Amino acid sequence: MELGDPRLRWGSPLSPALFRWISTACVFLAQAVFVLAEAPPAPPRPNVLLITVDTLRPDALGWIGGGDHTPALDRLAASGVRFPRALSPAPLTLPSHTSILTGLLPRRHGVRDNGQTVAPDLVTLGQSLKAVGYRSAAFVSGFPLVADFGLDGGFDHYDDDLGESGLERPAAATVDAALEWLRSEDTGPWFLWLHLYDPHDPYEPPAELRRPGPRGAYLGEVAAVDRALGRLLAATAGKSTLTVFTSDHGESLGEHGEQTHGFFAYQATLEVPLVISWPGRLAPAERSHRIQLVDLFPTLAGLLSLETPQDLDGVDLTPTLEGREQPVAAAYLESLRPWISYGWAPLRAVIAEGWKLIAAPRAELYDLDADPQEKNNLVDQERRRARALQQRLREIEALPARQSDQRLDRETRGKLRALGYLGGSSRRGEAPADAPDPKDRLDVWNLLGSAEAEIDAGRPREALALFDRALGRDPDNRFALARSADTLLGLGRPREAAQRARRATDLDPDQPEAHRTLALALGRLGDGKAAAKAWMEVVRLQPRRADGWMALGSSLGLAGEGARATAAFERAVELAPDDPQTHLRLGFARHGQGDRSGAIRALEEAARRSGASFAHNSSLGLLLVAAGSPDEARPWLTRATPREPDFVPARLALARLELAAERRPQARRALSDALAQAPALRDQLADDPALGPLLAEADP
Repeated sequence: MELGDPRLRWGSPLSPALFRWISTACVFLAQAVFVLAEAPPAPPRPNVLLITVDTLRPDALGWIGGGDHTPALDRLAASGVRFPRALSPAPLTLPSHTSILTGLLPRRHGVRDNGQTVAPDLVTLGQSLKAVGYRSAAFVSGFPLVADFGLDGGFDHYDDDLGESGLERPAAATVDAALEWLRSEDTGPWFLWLHLYDPHDPYEPPAELRRPGPRGAYLGEVAAVDRALGRLLAATAGKSTLTVFTSDHGESLGEHGEQTHGFFAYQATLEVPLVISWPGRLAPAERSHRIQLVDLFPTLAGLLSLETPQDLDGVDLTPTLEGREQPVAAAYLESLRPWISYGWAPLRAVIAEGWKLIAAPRAELYDLDADPQEKNNLVDQERRRARALQQRLREIEALPARQSDQRLDRETRGKLRALGYLGGSSRRGEAPADAPDPKDRLDVWNLLGSAEAEIDAGRPREALALFDRALGRDPDNRFALARSADTLLGLGRPREAAQRARRATDLDPDQPEAHRTLALALGRLGDGKAAAKAWMEVVRLQPRRADGWMALGSSLGLAGEGARATAAFERAVELAPDDPQTHLRLGFARHGQGDRSGAIRALEEAARRSGASFAHNSSLGLLLVAAGSPDEARPWLTRATPREPDFVPARLALARLELAAERRPQARRALSDALAQAPALRDQLADDPALGPLLAEADP
């Protein structure tokens, strides 16, 4: 009898075999239910603390370089798995941090320089943790990581308050902000990313932390970071926390002739310390592996059972953390700033099995185990090995690449320069085969840095002399051309400024600052049409900058192209609707086009957004009079002040309105105000049928 047989009904007699089958099934079902009911719940997820210290050399830490000036970080290292020689993919803040948070190499996430923008569709560590219930916050300390550049995705709270300078904040202040947030997180696991900027140039540690010797100021800033982090680590001690500590890149401190970072691709700026600590889960140990920062995302995902994209460049290092054998992947590193900013050859490198190849016009090959400071170039002696590494480099560079913009506005570029990032372009494409080797332009790079220091010190003439020296060595250096053009403009030499700016734009048509300098110089030379053409290039490159559209509108207006000027101001209003100046300029442009009602609407909006500081009451009042709205005009005419260009016509119009309303004393006061500013009007108004009779009554 089959179980589906219609003869089988409740209460029907069962055969012994069928009875035994049902009984056994019930026992198994009961056991399964019991097992499910008794299965322990999944362990709670740990908190995740990611600490990145900017510009940190491994040997600045006590547990690597010796000394006792980083006790908090040394204790953290002793509690976790330590990697003293991890590898950053790029010696720059934003590209490296983007790799940390996405698990992708710079060519794959598209951010190759500070000031570019992280694509919003990239999946980040923060988003993956948020998807499984983590509350998340980031506290960053340097301008290259402010939210405008796009790394805020996936964070519930992104604190980039850098104070009055807008450049950086001290480690202690950032830690204070993070601790305040932690005190508010009393439920659920949290993810906290803390970024500290202090060891970045210029080095200005508290006096009591400065160390002796040429690196004393730098080491003092590292000690300040350690002191601040000690408070944060103490606050998270005893909690279930997975802590990751690392840096985005190192600092050269004179090695290979580079004082800071971002230019060459040597280990001094690409090796970083890394600690992964999870007490009770990972046994403390030290590993010599040269793992990569792109490995952090997939490793944390593996430890925490997170979903991740399938095509990450990093690998899950859980076997290595647990002491099991794991192949070490070839590492890719790059420094594209020489090409992006100056037109010199880009630097790309690959490390495998202890050997490093730097692909440059004059290639370099180093045995890192025997020569960690990269002093002995073995490319001629080890050609076969160099070719093998070159093939690995080609394989990595065959991966699909993204593009990101670096079309910075003037304020942003200025802040990056103030932090030592001298870039001046948005150069795309491949460098030509004859691009100069950066090793041959180190003297020019140092001259450019000295020139910027002179500008910061308020010595533009001295800066110009240094720019001229750099151009004498490298005549087509587009950065030196653009910056010296801007300096010449500031010195009141617009003709020379225009010549250099035009040369810079010829060499690099996508350099908005050079087009801006050219436009300003041409405007001062009285060539309105040429200036407007240059401003068109600025808005082409920076289409979302309202100030560029404002300047374009002004140039077009002066060139007699009123309709195009009005359209430019309308675009400025769309981009900056809260800025009263955009509405004001649009109002005047519409008035010039004969659109009185449109002009009134724009000026009223400018007045609403300006409040008491609105300085064009006269103009708005006169427009309302002309539009036949005396009642609406009267308050504006009354509020007009002598500083306004149309004050006298406004007071005369007000006098006429008051007379028409049979308010003779008010009319007399308005006329007196006008005569006080323009006494010559008395004779002209003598024959005026309305105001003439008031002259005898008005104050002289």
